[in-house]
Amino acid sequence: MLTLTLSIGLLAAPAPSDTGYSLTKKIPIPGQGSWDYVTVDEGARRVYVSHGTQVEVLDADSGAIVGNIPNTEGVHGVAVATELGRGFTSNGKSSTVTIFDLKTLKPIGSAPTGKKPDAIIFDASTSRVFAFNGESDSATAIDAATGKVVGTVDLKGGPEFAVADGKGYVFNNLEEENVLLKIDANKLSVEKRWPTAPCGAPVSMALDRKNRRLFVGCRSKVMAVINPDSGEVITTLPIGDHVDATAFDAERKLIFNSNGEGTITVIHQDSPDKYSVVETVKTAPKAKTMALDPKTHKLFLSTAENGQFEVLVVEKP
Repeated sequence: MLTLTLSIGLLAAPAPSDTGYSLTKKIPIPGQGSWDYVTVDEGARRVYVSHGTQVEVLDADSGAIVGNIPNTEGVHGVAVATELGRGFTSNGKSSTVTIFDLKTLKPIGSAPTGKKPDAIIFDASTSRVFAFNGESDSATAIDAATGKVVGTVDLKGGPEFAVADGKGYVFNNLEEENVLLKIDANKLSVEKRWPTAPCGAPVSMALDRKNRRLFVGCRSKVMAVINPDSGEVITTLPIGDHVDATAFDAERKLIFNSNGEGTITVIHQDSPDKYSVVETVKTAPKAKTMALDPKTHKLFLSTAENGQFEVLVVEKP
């Protein structure tokens, strides 16, 4: 086994010494209020940015504001079901999900959730939306086509971010419990509960579907690489302080961790089991939420400086 591991390491492509990413643009957004997740709809070329009581919608290429989704009190995240032409927002203060039309951005329905829905994702394999309820220690499953609640998953802990693997499973972090959950998206039950140690306070997550690797950002200033089938923590790498989002660029084999200290830690995937920290990109204080546009490889982050809410664009010129 040792010989095989060394051989793989020797055959792997070397990590770049510097990826060359930098902050290239700041897009001012009018209005006041808090912010949370950023979501990119690659096909429709839109960027959804949560902003207090509404979602700001930007053109992914020009950065122009093209609309908004109002009356989403305490909005945290947005999930997109492209094939159904529907989007979904998690409204933390009203404990609801707003369903909207992807073309017009107009609300077309709503669904009740547990208390304070936060992260929200669409699982294409079951055509279900999962809203993770921060104060109910649960996830609400919604049929994306009908907008009806189909069940609730008891998580036994406060959920953070989640991803779906497209094969019927959803993975979710429990920050305070230092646990990774494997959820059966069909049965609506927790199949596995795995400790994330030495990763402490796991909050963010991205998935390499091809190589079956989870990348989990931890507030203990590390990113953990985890096998989603066995729960094994393969390795950890140092990242910045107060991580809140992780993104994986499958084409460039780069993992990005956005940190509240005002940096992005860039990690290269040398092989499925070997990784290298290659760069720290300076952004802005509190710019900890982030989304990747796979088409252009741009990163979009949201923050506020001196009372001005803005979206930051980070890219490799």
